Amino acid sequence: MRKRRGFVQVAILHLLKEESMHGYQIMKELEERSNGAYSASAGTVYPALQELVDQNLIELDTASDKKVYSLNENGRKRIDESVHHVEGDFWVEWKERMTWKNSEESVQLKAAMDRWEKEFRIALKQARGNPGRVHELIAFVDEMTGRLKKH
Repeated sequence: MRKRRGFVQVAILHLLKEESMHGYQIMKELEERSNGAYSASAGTVYPALQELVDQNLIELDTASDKKVYSLNENGRKRIDESVHHVEGDFWVEWKERMTWKNSEESVQLKAAMDRWEKEFRIALKQARGNPGRVHELIAFVDEMTGRLKKH
């Protein structure tokens, strides 16, 4: 399964809106903007940068000894579009999200979700070819969705 890098990509676009940077600068800046709650890794940042280049949202300048990334017009438009979906300051949201992600509660919730997903996949496999069981699973998921909407 491909690791999701969407929020990191948006953060990179916000950084590059301020100034062009090379990869290591981006990693350090992401960590600093989260007050250390996010530890940027090359395994996340460089693939995210490559995806942004592939999506034509940033440009890569290889003229100097370091690869420098800069925001292009498409990237500016993407930031302008995302501003409408985020209330308040992006970097406040970044810090809050990264702090939550490292909290004990978040770790416990993720572990519970992983257990649930494993059991759900087993139930799906067992329901193959059994329309009655499939309908029971649909009803179960719909019930849980409704309960989540109430919280």
